[in-house]
Amino acid sequence: MKQFYIKKYEPTDYKLWNDFIGQAKNATFLYHRDFMEYHKDRFVDFSLLIYFNSQLIGVLPANRVEDTVFSHQGLTYGGLVTTDKSKLKTILMAFKKVLYFLNHNAVQKLYLKAIPSIYCNKPSDELLYALFLADAKLVRRDSLAVIDLTQNITFDRSRKNGIIRGIKNNLVVKEENNFNSFWDKVLIPNLKAQHQIEPVHTVQEIEFLKTKFPENVRQFNVYNKDVIVAGATIFETDTVTHCQYLSKFENGKKLGSLDILFQHLIYQVFAHKRYFDFGISNEQNGKLLNEGLSYWKESFGARTIIQDFYEVQTADFEKLTAIFVIKN
Repeated sequence: MKQFYIKKYEPTDYKLWNDFIGQAKNATFLYHRDFMEYHKDRFVDFSLLIYFNSQLIGVLPANRVEDTVFSHQGLTYGGLVTTDKSKLKTILMAFKKVLYFLNHNAVQKLYLKAIPSIYCNKPSDELLYALFLADAKLVRRDSLAVIDLTQNITFDRSRKNGIIRGIKNNLVVKEENNFNSFWDKVLIPNLKAQHQIEPVHTVQEIEFLKTKFPENVRQFNVYNKDVIVAGATIFETDTVTHCQYLSKFENGKKLGSLDILFQHLIYQVFAHKRYFDFGISNEQNGKLLNEGLSYWKESFGARTIIQDFYEVQTADFEKLTAIFVIKN
């Protein structure tokens, strides 16, 4: 008899988990255990492995806070990770079993952050359908500014003028393996001056991630007369170039550093990618749009992709019981 089996992740599952992530249709290097665990001291891991007929068919990167499980608070996106082998019915039933498992482990709510479609290698919206069937509540919606690099890209006049300034100022863009200059001389001073905050990652953490994922974590800096004035930390996946950190510190000058940087990244370094993701432009769980930031990203040709966040009651697993119509 075919049946599902759910178990919590254990350190002995390290290779099994990572091998599965490597063949999944909707996973990136963020789901690798080395990425998830660089900050494991901040979270109580509650990741799940999902078996069907003794075969691993899915994983759920997650952490637990009291009676709520999150997918995963240390990751930009999450959700149920599957391969192309599993069909819609199997994934729906797997999600039902996940909710059942959580419910019987004193978890009342599951909080899911959907992976944006641009990060998937193949269509992967089965979880969204499952959430609809389980009457999940949409609790947040972020707007990502994204450029489709397969289409014609047109910068606004202001960006073109910035590129001209950058050329006149003899700005130079360099890819470097060292993150200290950007963190210490640009990112931290700028965040402190503008927003009174610190970067989410320490320089030691980003350096660690670079050692684990050298092809995925990349640093590009802009120099004016050998003085660093701007930079971008890039997370690169199979389909997307994501700008994880971006900052400039021009000391009041209008050098065009970010314009020259993005011209270099979009038209040269990452022109072969499908998408360039600037990240979100909203605040307060999506209820407030940073108009200036959104306009600036759109001036490079970016347009909106949505990322949704859902809350589902685990007791609602029963709503996924009788959902199939069999036709001859």
